[in-house]
Amino acid sequence: MKMRKFLIIVGVILLAGIGYGVYYIDTALPIGNGYAAKYLCSQAFLAGRDHEAIFDEEVRPTNILFALVKPSVDVENRSVTARALGFRKPLTAVYREGYGCTLAVGVSPGDLQRQASPPPRKRHDPRVPWPRGERVDTPPVYPGVDRAALDEAIDWAFREPGPATKRNTRAVVVVHRGAIIAERYTEGIPPERPMIGWSMSKTVTAALVGILAGQGKLDIHKPAPVPRWRVPGDPRGPVTLDHLLRMSSGLDFVEVYGPHKDATDMLYGSASMADFASAKPLRTPPDTEWSYSSGTTNIVARIVRDATGGTLEGVEAFARSALFDRIGMHSAVIEPDASGSFVGSSYMFATPRDWARFGFLLLNDGVWFGERILPAGWVRYMRTPTPMAPLGEYGAHLWLNAGLDEDPSRRKYPSLPRELFYLSGFNGQVVAVIPSKQLVIVRLGVTHDDSWDQEGFLRRVLDSVALR
Repeated sequence: MKMRKFLIIVGVILLAGIGYGVYYIDTALPIGNGYAAKYLCSQAFLAGRDHEAIFDEEVRPTNILFALVKPSVDVENRSVTARALGFRKPLTAVYREGYGCTLAVGVSPGDLQRQASPPPRKRHDPRVPWPRGERVDTPPVYPGVDRAALDEAIDWAFREPGPATKRNTRAVVVVHRGAIIAERYTEGIPPERPMIGWSMSKTVTAALVGILAGQGKLDIHKPAPVPRWRVPGDPRGPVTLDHLLRMSSGLDFVEVYGPHKDATDMLYGSASMADFASAKPLRTPPDTEWSYSSGTTNIVARIVRDATGGTLEGVEAFARSALFDRIGMHSAVIEPDASGSFVGSSYMFATPRDWARFGFLLLNDGVWFGERILPAGWVRYMRTPTPMAPLGEYGAHLWLNAGLDEDPSRRKYPSLPRELFYLSGFNGQVVAVIPSKQLVIVRLGVTHDDSWDQEGFLRRVLDSVALR
């Protein structure tokens, strides 16, 4: 009798476990479908890459569940559909010229394809030296640079430290005193190929806010213009744009990537990412906790769209005329969600040289060859540590190496200067700026393990530049 009860209990537990497993997979795989469709669409049609190997080399290693996902690329209609084991419906990402790829969530692929396209883009002048043009002449000898040490640093970046590692560096660009002194690309990646920055996109979103603030169209110290927060008595009413930029809003958004997590549910299951994030309640009062959040940035991106006319066409025209075209970032694309708002947290593509242009703009305090692009004081604001960041590692949508006032050695990268600030993104993307050395360092890749050492790479490049 006791054995029978024991077997019944074991059977119930097993059935419950199987049931939960089926539920977990059934609800997780649509997110996997969304990631696969969106990533492949952008790489195939925006970046112009051969899609055949991308799934196996860059998507499948991200999560074990991608072994169950099957993508289908429609070259004629420039879309990608992904499905998994017949669970739930497949998801489709659609490419639109000038806008990149968007997941068709809450809207049909056909409706997305019928939306208007922006005007043709400007092109880089191949005859004019970078950064004003696209000509790059990297001299074998450059004043103040140990060329052998710099070459070894770049060799290290592209070297796989072990037979099973997945460092996958795709591009490196090093700028010193306003010139590209070294660059390298992996086989099959030409300099003109736009590459995803992931969370480096956040800093560009903050730059757009700065331009609007300089124009008097946004006030970062007033309550953020989020309609659902403007209802009388809403506890989120006091949240300002400044709180959002410093990741100190108190919103209960969990920056974890995986099935049933806020970040992935937002990016791959939401028609409006700003609506998804702004619906979150407060976890803590504003300005009492620092909590890095992609949802926060997508709220900011919606605010930018609304301040520039409320349409995708309007915000695209603004970004291009106010920032990208003014500094020659002609390749830059911030892809939108299905609601027509930039996915400012994650989906900006640009060539490595254009990412370097943005770093060069920040290096020069937002001034581009005598023309002020970002308002005076904006870069200083972005570089000011937010009080709640534990190691002084974050400003306003910009990563810092500031450390703590009482103990400057306690910082993110102890071997690197405190003045270092940088854009950082998933898979090891970085645009690092060291002002006193007039140095901008770009690394782009698809790292799937812990083999990429950001501090070690930046240290190697810095050591190759003379200290004078």
